Parts: sequence; C-alpha cells; structure tokens
Amino acid sequence: MATVILFHSVRGLRSLERGAAERLSAAGHSVVTPDLYDGRMAGSADAGLAFGRRSLCDRAERAVAGLPTSAVLGGVSMGAAVAASLWAKRPEAAGVLFLHSIAEIPANARSDVPVEVHLADPDVYEPTDEVAAWSAAAGETPIALEVFTYPGAGHLYTDPTLPDFDAEAARLTWSRVEHFLAAL
Repeated sequence: MATVILFHSVRGLRSLERGAAERLSAAGHSVVTPDLYDGRMAGSADAGLAFGRRSLCDRAERAVAGLPTSAVLGGVSMGAAVAASLWAKRPEAAGVLFLHSIAEIPANARSDVPVEVHLADPDVYEPTDEVAAWSAAAGETPIALEVFTYPGAGHLYTDPTLPDFDAEAARLTWSRVEHFLAAL
C-alpha cells in the first residue's frame, strides 16, 4: 500500500482532510496530513493566503523531511500547489494527487509518474479554459495524467460541511482515488 502526504486547503487542516486520511487509512494506506497552520483555521481564502504561501511551502518541506521520498504527494485545493512545490524536490514520488485544483508540473517530473486530478466543472478557482491549457501543457510532459471532472459540483465538492458538497461526485472521487493508490 502507499504512503500518502495530503496537504490541506487554504482553510486549514479540517474535517475534509482528516476524513480523507481516515478513509484512505482504512483502505490500507499510510496517510500523513501536515498541519501547515499550526492548528489555526481560516474562515476564507483571503485569510488563509494571509499566512503566506512561501512560508507554507517551507513548513511543508520541514513536515515531510523524515518521510519516504517515494510517498505520494497530494493536496486539496491550495494544498495541490503545496504538493507541487515539493514535487521537484521529490521526483521519486510514487504518484501525485491533486484534488480540487491544478498545479505546476516540474521540469524534472519522472517519466510515467501517475498523476490524478479531480476538479469541479466548472470551478470558480480553476476556469475551464485554464484547465484546458494546463491539460494540453501537461500532455507535453512525460507524466501519466488522468483528469476527472464533475459537472455541476462546487469547488470543494468532497467536503460535506460546505454548501459545495456533492455526495455522488464525492463518492466517485474517493472511489477513483482509492483505485489510483491501490494501483501504485
């Protein structure tokens, strides 16, 4: 089974990420959810971004220092960008998982590294034209990319505590994520 590092959204380490970790742990994976806000929560995206992206990436690097370099890098929304910031430094990652966001693919991405992306369609933070351009650029890289979109779902559609929640899209996402991890 896989070791997974799952970074939280801009709102902080909440029930969404903890629930995902429990679900994936129950499926036999080892899941680490670093708390980059040291217990603080953000009530909005602006409040979370005020914590500073650069310092979050530095905290993330320290949080994973003792973990296997082959661990799957994953992130929820803003956490995808945090995971991507580590990807270039951990090219041995067994896979990459972006939930609710797209993020930069490093120039040193290993050939055929599995990358799975799950997005609302449309998504207020990931406009359709940007996702299309990102997917086209990703197609020029050596990664093994699979993108899933969920029509009509809200941005954080897997979070049952938010109005964005879409039960069927969430069920399908977690089923696909479990399959992705089991195949690594």
